[in-house]
This record gives sequence, C-alpha cells and structure tokens, in this order.
Amino acid sequence: MRIWKKEISIELLTQSHVGTAVEHLGMEFTEVGDDFITGRVPVDVRTRQPYGLLHGGVSVVLAETLGSCGAHYSAPEGDRAVGLDINANHLRSATSGWVTATARPVHRGRTTQVWQIDMKNDAGELTCVSRITMAVLQPRGGAKDANGAKS
Repeated sequence: MRIWKKEISIELLTQSHVGTAVEHLGMEFTEVGDDFITGRVPVDVRTRQPYGLLHGGVSVVLAETLGSCGAHYSAPEGDRAVGLDINANHLRSATSGWVTATARPVHRGRTTQVWQIDMKNDAGELTCVSRITMAVLQPRGGAKDANGAKS
C-alpha cells in the first residue's frame, strides 16, 4: 500500500537537499517505493573518521535524512515532521565503497511516527540499524485567505 500523501520522487528529494549537509557529504537518494525510501553515502574523505572508518555520525545523518523525509512525505499536506529522538547501533565498520540505507515506517500515527533505517555495506552486510521518532505538527491557527482572515 502506498503511504505517500505528498508528491515524492528521487528528483524532488535531491532538489530539496541542494546546499545542505546531505549534498556536502555526497549522499544520494536511490529509490522511492510504496512504503520506503533508499539512499546511500560514500565512504570517502568527506565521511571517514581519522581511523579510516565511516564516521558513526554520518550513519546517523543518513538515517535521520531518510527517516525525516519518510515522515514528511507520508504526513498530510500542510503538516510538518520534526525529529524527537534517534538512536543508532553500529554493527560493522565500512572503510570504502558505499553504505546504503532503507527507511521503513514502524508506526505512522496522527502526531508521531517511528521509522526503522537499516544500513548495509557493498557486500550487503548490516553496518548500522537506527530508529527515529518524529513528531507530526499540524498547521497552527488554520488557513488564512489573501486578506489574512482565517477560513
């Protein structure tokens, strides 16, 4: 079942992240399914820590990016999704190539959403699992017309 309530595509996701940390770190959105988003990050000089491993914080940025996008695009038009909590368990290091992540909803409620993000290296081995809780915020005060009156 398709969960998206707003128009979504790889092109829209990419365009909305121009000039952000996502672009700076070389992250790419790779697939939008009916109930998931997939993206990846290179393991290179931008994303490694001093010991040559993918920085754990970069894994969290990837997870938060995909989970936040999932929550935003699956929330009703006009609603905003903001992060409340994120955790990450680093299971295996990555020293080169790409780490690819898939975000899927665990819970999509009216005011909160929980997303699970699984990250894998090029060999398909799980490198990190993350879970993000998002608050879904409805617009304040109702819509206003061109004269500023509430409708």
